[in-house]
Amino acid sequence: MTQLDALVAAIPAVRGRLGRPRRRPASLYGDRAYDSRPHRDSLRALGIKPRLARRGEAHGSGLGAVRWVVERTLSWLHRNRRLRVRYERRADIHDAFLKLGCILICYKALVASFC
Repeated sequence: MTQLDALVAAIPAVRGRLGRPRRRPASLYGDRAYDSRPHRDSLRALGIKPRLARRGEAHGSGLGAVRWVVERTLSWLHRNRRLRVRYERRADIHDAFLKLGCILICYKALVASFC
């Protein structure tokens, strides 16, 4: 519960339209673990619309439509055994395998779109 404010504060500036870059998102999606009055109040104080799933209610926050993309991509990365189980001690070698896995995912998507 104590890390939500630090997580929101660590969001980097997003480039886009002319002018000062945005430092905060318009809305924040989160699962039921973040469902509490202090979290909702702190997000509203920052001008962020909380889209947090409520405990004990049906899933109606729209989180599944957004989150599924992330979980699907992580499962695609975990198809590669070297990324699912980390054998490398050095971070640069692991980072290279992670980039290679992302390249393979993009390559397969491009091949599928042209066929």
